[in-house]
Amino acid sequence: MRLLELLDKVDYKCIQGSVDAEVSAVIYDSRKRIMPGCLFICIEGTKFDGHGAAASVAEAGAGVLLVSHPVEGVSEMDVTVIQVEDTRYAMAFISAAWFGHPAEKLKVIGITGTKGKTTTTYMVKSILENAGFRVGLVGTIETIIGEERIHSDNTTPESWLLQEIFARMAEAGLDTVVMEVSSQALKLHRTQGFVFDYGIFTNLEPDHIAPGEHADFEEYMACKGRLFRQCRVGIVNGDDIHTEKLLQGHTCELETYGTGENCMLRADGLELVQNQGELGVNFHVTGLMDFHAHMPAPGRFSVYNALCAIAICRHFQVGAADIRTALSGVHVKGRIERVRISDKFTLLIDYAHNAMALESLLSTLKEYRPGRLVCLFGCGGNRSRQRRFEMGEVSGRLADFTVITSDNPRFEEPRNIIEDIKKGIGKTSGKYVEICDRREAIAYVISHAEEGDLIVLAGKGHEDYQEIRGVKYPMDERVIIRELLDQGLEHI
Repeated sequence: MRLLELLDKVDYKCIQGSVDAEVSAVIYDSRKRIMPGCLFICIEGTKFDGHGAAASVAEAGAGVLLVSHPVEGVSEMDVTVIQVEDTRYAMAFISAAWFGHPAEKLKVIGITGTKGKTTTTYMVKSILENAGFRVGLVGTIETIIGEERIHSDNTTPESWLLQEIFARMAEAGLDTVVMEVSSQALKLHRTQGFVFDYGIFTNLEPDHIAPGEHADFEEYMACKGRLFRQCRVGIVNGDDIHTEKLLQGHTCELETYGTGENCMLRADGLELVQNQGELGVNFHVTGLMDFHAHMPAPGRFSVYNALCAIAICRHFQVGAADIRTALSGVHVKGRIERVRISDKFTLLIDYAHNAMALESLLSTLKEYRPGRLVCLFGCGGNRSRQRRFEMGEVSGRLADFTVITSDNPRFEEPRNIIEDIKKGIGKTSGKYVEICDRREAIAYVISHAEEGDLIVLAGKGHEDYQEIRGVKYPMDERVIIRELLDQGLEHI
């Protein structure tokens, strides 16, 4: 493909060589094999700057270098050098052109927000497929292309990978893709190069504020808001206190959903439902649509997720009957996922891995008035210690009993992490035990379960590994539970 075609929507300056060059491949990682005549994009990362590899990749045969500042050692080489303001931003447009602008062949739905992205994407996929659409998914857990499921390393892939995924979806005959859009992806321009048909906002609370992520809440919110300058129709939570500020400068049409009277699509008459261990909620959809609905997942946040999915699918002319049918069968791995092992108590697995998510989860579960609310959790190593104090305090305050254990200790000692959690729980009157080995901790909560208990294993969710000293060891809580039961673990 000619370089000039790849640069069609990019502002650039040709420093040396010719824009008439033929490009054999687009590569942005110097660890990949450099193909003769390829375009190498120099990306400035937190740990490695691709500009430092410019001379070596040119020597290896790269025909074009895309840079954001001058590089050394290439002026005498037979290589074209193109300079842009931001190579990540330019890469998104170049990648879209390289794959033939595949997003234009799909209806693209992008969902951003602090909580609810994963669950809502699966709801949308379920509803649309129930109505006859062929839907791909890109998210935290996996990418789904037809029958193929690919484990995800990032919530939103790099722009080149995302465009490759779109191209594969279009080639497979899919007509729609629903995807999670992280604040990091928006900050790093991974979703440039195309326009979302629908941009969605779920909610916003402080998160991902740390070195290498976002400097503060204002930056986090501003990055989320970029989606509404990259979409045709914005569908937003009208009840969230941050919505108005987040939408400043938006360029899309807007719709709102929520429980407030001013929301265009609303839910009212919320009724908690508890049948044979199922925790659910009934509600009535009003405003832009009018029907009764049931969610087989607990609490108000499940209603918001469902409303968001309904608001999206309404644009695809999906009727109430198809929506009701799809919602009743939606189950998302690691998101308030029930593991059925006894009729006497309820066991859930959830991804809540920070204080905000844990408080929302435990507060919701308390509304169902369990005999005891039991929370098992740990905290990740090489992350903010403040998160540990906060999570300990939340569980001590809201749970009737806490089991403190290990999560992903990474390069820290699990015992040190547990001591930090204990400092938080020590601020409360909450009862707890500490069992460092997570498998032993799971065996403990099951074998000591009491009738009417509601037990939640928090923090791992969909993850099927435990990271220790840089190595990811297999550890799926569902597998552990099954093995424990097969080994004859007694439970009430």
